[in-house]
Amino acid sequence: MVTTPPPKKTREKEKKFESPYGYFTEDGMEFVITRPDTPRPWVNVISNGDYGVIESQTGSGFSWLGNSNLSRIVRWEQDLIKDDWGKYLYLRDRASGEVWSGTWKPCMSGFDFFEVRHGLGYSVLASRFQKIKTEKTIFVDAKDPVEIWRVRLTNEDSKPRRLSVFSYFEWCLGNAADTHREFHKTFIETQIDRAHHVIYGLKRPALVPGHISTGLSESPLEAFHAAHPKPVAYEGDKEAFFGRYGPGSAPAAVKKGRLSNSDGKWGDSIASLQIELDLAPGQTQEVVFLLGAVRSRKESETLIQKFSAPGSAEKELQAVKALWRKFVEASWIETPDEAMNLMTNVWLKYQTLSGRLWARCGYYQSSGGFGFRDQLQDSQIFLPLEPALCKKQILLHAGHQFPDGTVYHWWHPGTGIGAVTHMTDDLLWLVFLTLAYLDETADESVLNEKVKFLPDPKTKQVTEAGLYDHCLRAIDKVFSRWSPRGLPLIGEGDWNDGLSHVGVRWKGESIWLGQFLYGVLKRFNPYVKKRDPQRSEDYEKRAEALKEAINRHGWDGEWYVGATGDDGRPLGSKTSGEGKIFLNAQTWAVISGVATPERGRACMASAEKLLYKEYGPLLLTPAYTVTDPGIGYITRYAPALRENGGVYTHAANWAVQAECILRDGEKAHQVYQSYSPPCRGLDPERYYVEPYVTPGNVDGPESPHESRGGWTWYTGSAQWCYTVAMNWILGVRPVREGLLIDPVIPKSWPGFQMRRQFRGATYEIEVKNPSGASEGVKTVRVDGKPHASNVIPAFGDGSTHKVEVLLGR
Repeated sequence: MVTTPPPKKTREKEKKFESPYGYFTEDGMEFVITRPDTPRPWVNVISNGDYGVIESQTGSGFSWLGNSNLSRIVRWEQDLIKDDWGKYLYLRDRASGEVWSGTWKPCMSGFDFFEVRHGLGYSVLASRFQKIKTEKTIFVDAKDPVEIWRVRLTNEDSKPRRLSVFSYFEWCLGNAADTHREFHKTFIETQIDRAHHVIYGLKRPALVPGHISTGLSESPLEAFHAAHPKPVAYEGDKEAFFGRYGPGSAPAAVKKGRLSNSDGKWGDSIASLQIELDLAPGQTQEVVFLLGAVRSRKESETLIQKFSAPGSAEKELQAVKALWRKFVEASWIETPDEAMNLMTNVWLKYQTLSGRLWARCGYYQSSGGFGFRDQLQDSQIFLPLEPALCKKQILLHAGHQFPDGTVYHWWHPGTGIGAVTHMTDDLLWLVFLTLAYLDETADESVLNEKVKFLPDPKTKQVTEAGLYDHCLRAIDKVFSRWSPRGLPLIGEGDWNDGLSHVGVRWKGESIWLGQFLYGVLKRFNPYVKKRDPQRSEDYEKRAEALKEAINRHGWDGEWYVGATGDDGRPLGSKTSGEGKIFLNAQTWAVISGVATPERGRACMASAEKLLYKEYGPLLLTPAYTVTDPGIGYITRYAPALRENGGVYTHAANWAVQAECILRDGEKAHQVYQSYSPPCRGLDPERYYVEPYVTPGNVDGPESPHESRGGWTWYTGSAQWCYTVAMNWILGVRPVREGLLIDPVIPKSWPGFQMRRQFRGATYEIEVKNPSGASEGVKTVRVDGKPHASNVIPAFGDGSTHKVEVLLGR
């Protein structure tokens, strides 16, 4: 007798790093939030480099074009406790009159089902209420300045359901800080265009030249909100929508079931579209809402037409996913640390690209501008993915340097707005990133690229020079700010902006800046030697003199001092009452090569003893408790918050790099894991923030919220977390001669695998650690043949090359 075998059980997909609030999907490409009341908003920052959106798990958030501060499309107030400003969808049952929202906010309905899936370039917000399932997929077109809300409504009832769907948001159309709403609303108007199923919002621009009464700088916009199928009604007036004193959870127009078709120049401008749907039992219908900002009505009409075609939203969503796959798949690792895999393969790339470089915005900080040192460092993420984009970023920043070598601390592109400060490290990051690009590409022609300086403040003339000359001017400017003891002056702060008053009279010194300069000089000098041997000889002498001065004046017996103030007092010293030890002065003593081997081990041992916590290395300790006008605004922070004695994740990564340089794989990985978001996220009531991106900071021991994260997304830590994993723990990093393989992994690891692009070829690398020694590279085989060095040559042939590495004593 022939029997039919039982059906095979479908394997349940693995939920990785699952907590009470959510989990990573098996492939790591999505984070799924399973309940709406996360300790803080868990958001997605979505951008195509021009148009941007932030969407929280509650359905709140905002949109902008180009600049999240100066060209905000919709109103949003930063309130991470309530999170009740956004672009919302209301639903109304036309039979019963019941009203609810498709996302948790603003109605906070008691959903039968809730799920939010944050992915790369999109979010899917799903809910079920009264047997109606709502699924809103929000994304930004890969190229065009428009966001798409693909809303699918499914009737899970046994009877037909008649629904009305209402979109809603408030127009901003300019500077996000328009808190004087009664003034700014007088410049905004709405226009309904029924022929194209759209309502427009526009803000009339200020006159040129401006007048003080018109308020803050901005880039006024014209934007559009459209839908398909065709709306049955429109609304452009806030009072008509909510009614007098109407609550956000029950707008009068939604309760009534009809918008008033109001528009014009005289109301408080909003946008709402009403769609009517009749759903048979089991039926799903789709509504596509658009929100965008373009230069002309013709462009908006083209986009509206484009997305009215069946399947167009899905087609564009797939284009967005393909764009992100390109970046994600350019490098890939498989290690025994699943959190490292998830973050390095997917989320650190996405956070850096979408959040920091393209959006330049987060829920904790809406910037919109470029930070000179900030986005320069971020651009390192491009090096193993698409190095030409790193070069583009370097040249962009070189164009924001003055002829004397100083730079804008930050600027808003296209506005003429930039911050001229006495920060003393910004300019050196131009050299640092140029060196990183040269290591990756060996493309020395970049040094000849002509870039214009900012206008000379005195003569107003605009000159240009090669990137090499820009780098020299940065270095020489630091040398021009020099103390009698042979150390660089700190001015209004080195990398730590909070040390804002340490050297305002140009007497205070920065030990860390000296370490940074020393490392830059040693790496840049070979390029100088090719072009100007005499200058190279001078740089070499000055570098060695600087190293000697740091070790003479900066060594405190067990660690390096961080700085000295205008009054001569040391900061980060055993003699300091607070702020006795600074992390950066220890890590960069090792990274730069300033420290002797003995002092390198000693200062990092002090860092481990005094700064390392189970949740990451503190930036300094103990925290400052009294505002000190001789130190800076760091002392205004509450103790243990941000730079004032918390974990500053950006700098925590440098501790991992320093431990790798000291060849301590166990400690390096232990420090890395201590602040790893997926690991920290397993205890969400303690950690609070998203477990799929890095936080800017974590509260230190003096805080009642010790180990709580904050300031996610908009932080330079993401790129550095990626870099220390790839280049230092796994030890695969570019050098001028080729691709160096020098892992510093835990002894317990059996090995790892990596795929990496390098100078026109793909390298598939397998590292084995059979003895558990992980002492160093024992043997190397390239394409099956023995290779005498752990530096793999640049083949540049467009092919894939297999590299096998055996570790051992």
